[in-house]
Amino acid sequence: MKQIDTIRGYHAHVYFDAQSVEKARTLCETTATLFGVKMGRVHKQAVGPHPMWSCQLGATPSQFSQLLPWLALNRDGLIVFAHPETGNHLEDHRDHGIWLGTGLDLDLSIFS
Repeated sequence: MKQIDTIRGYHAHVYFDAQSVEKARTLCETTATLFGVKMGRVHKQAVGPHPMWSCQLGATPSQFSQLLPWLALNRDGLIVFAHPETGNHLEDHRDHGIWLGTGLDLDLSIFS
């Protein structure tokens, strides 16, 4: 069994498109203010394994315990993909991901 003390943090990726970019920006900025999480850039292109435009929120394990339920209630139809940061990027994305909304196919080839 894997131990949770290997989790150094979490990423939550908020997905959006041209029609929902401002909704996503507002959600991410609000989240950063409320929870003190680190907000990344608002990418208007697919980045890394992510199949849509996205913005990353970086959280500590203690922040994530409050962040995920809040995002579940306040994502307003946006898709959110969250995963732990253990150092094994492939497993973190492929095996340990959490979807809020419709799950999408990630491009995991970047991890090989």
